[in-house]
Amino acid sequence: MMKKLFYDGSCKLCQREIGALAPKLSPHLQLVDISTDGFSGFAGVSKGAMMRQIHLWDQDHFIIGIDASLHYWQLAGYRKLVAFLRLPPCYWLASKAYALWARKRANCTEGDCTL
Repeated sequence: MMKKLFYDGSCKLCQREIGALAPKLSPHLQLVDISTDGFSGFAGVSKGAMMRQIHLWDQDHFIIGIDASLHYWQLAGYRKLVAFLRLPPCYWLASKAYALWARKRANCTEGDCTL
């Protein structure tokens, strides 16, 4: 089964990022917009849980949050950035920043997301 990146197409920032990276990611990942009415979840994970933080399906398990972002950034060719962000102090900071952003983004309504 192909890797799948589950992203929120109703989030303007998410739209911009995935739109910019899609040409580089498409050979490696199936991009799944979870904001569509027909999407309810995947592999036992609900749409609500996926809306709270990004999920990437890798063959038989999920990679979630900052680790998912680092994974698809690596696939998109941002190897130096990913290597830098994986350094312990940087990873700690990136994890905290992602968690803060995800909490704030969860309060967005109808694409209005003042962070």
